[in-house]
Formats: sequence, structure tokens, C-alpha cells
Amino acid sequence: MTPDATEDPPRRRNTPRIAPGGWREIGILTSTVAWLSGLVAGTDRPNLFATLGRHRRLAHGWLHFAGTLMPGGRLPRRETELVILRVAHRRDCDYELDHHIHLGRRAGVTARDVDAVTWDRGAPGGPAWSDREAAILAVVDDLIDTRDVDDDTWATAAGLLDERELIELVVLVGHYDMLATTITTLRIQADRRRR
Repeated sequence: MTPDATEDPPRRRNTPRIAPGGWREIGILTSTVAWLSGLVAGTDRPNLFATLGRHRRLAHGWLHFAGTLMPGGRLPRRETELVILRVAHRRDCDYELDHHIHLGRRAGVTARDVDAVTWDRGAPGGPAWSDREAAILAVVDDLIDTRDVDDDTWATAAGLLDERELIELVVLVGHYDMLATTITTLRIQADRRRR
């Protein structure tokens, strides 16, 4: 059976598969972290936190892990946000993209940077990244495309990042790729902006 051409693809449906929980469903810790995250992001409590919080044990571990990568990672925040924006664009995850455009601004990511990081690889007149940023974004693209990094791409990145930064980069890409899958599959809805 062929789906109706006018039907939205599943990732665009407007009904969450698991509704975000209130503080009783997600607990005090996740509620507090979600509330603080919303303040920083300029939104109501993020639906991602309120949805994952329904599995409290998993959410607590995820919050610790995610916080170790961002904002607690070794990579500069600007680079971290460029990585996340590139993953979000390549995975077509509007939730992740919208959230990190706002957070990226606070880390020095400009509107021009956002336009550049969301261009497809090889677009004419491509962006003018620093050598380090270009190497980082090339690693992102390789990982999204093949789940591995080409030897030449790795050698370039290894000449510009230390070992711990390289490990963190690979884990950061994998984490936000996993989040894009989770957000899309659970149909997590956009967060409401605060007025």
C-alpha cells in the first residue's frame, strides 16, 4: 500500500507518541533541570526533558552524560554548537536545530554561521571556516554519512585537536545523532518560546 502523497511524513506529525510528563511523572530533579534549561534556552520547560523524564533512571543518567559533553566538555562552546547544528541539519531535526540556534548565539555562533553550517557539503561559495572548524565539520559529515571517519579526514582533525578533543568530538556527534533519532521517533514537539 502506497501512502497518500499529501500525507505528512511520520517525522512531521503533530502528535507526540509519548506526551511530556509533569513534575509528578518526571520527578523533582528532572523538573528542576528542565525548568533551568528552559530559562537558558528562552522556552517553557523543554519537551525533550519532560518526555525522557518519564523514564527517571534513564533521564538521570542521560542528564549527567549530556551535561558532561555540553556545557562541561573540553571543546569550546562555539565549536560544540557548530557540531550540534550540523548534526541537527544533516538529520533534519528541527527541534534540535531550533534549540541550538538560540544556545549557539550565546556561544558566539552568528546567523551567518548558522546559514553556513546548514549548507550541504560542496555547495558553491561554501563557508569560510577556520582550519579547525572545517576539520571538525568534516568529521561530523563523515560520521553522519558512514558512521566512520575517513583516514584523511581523521589525519587533518588529529593535527588540530588533541586526543581528548577527538574522543569528545566523536561522542558528541553520536550523542546528538542519537537525540535526533529519539526526538523524531517519539515525535517530540517544538518548545514554546517565552514571551
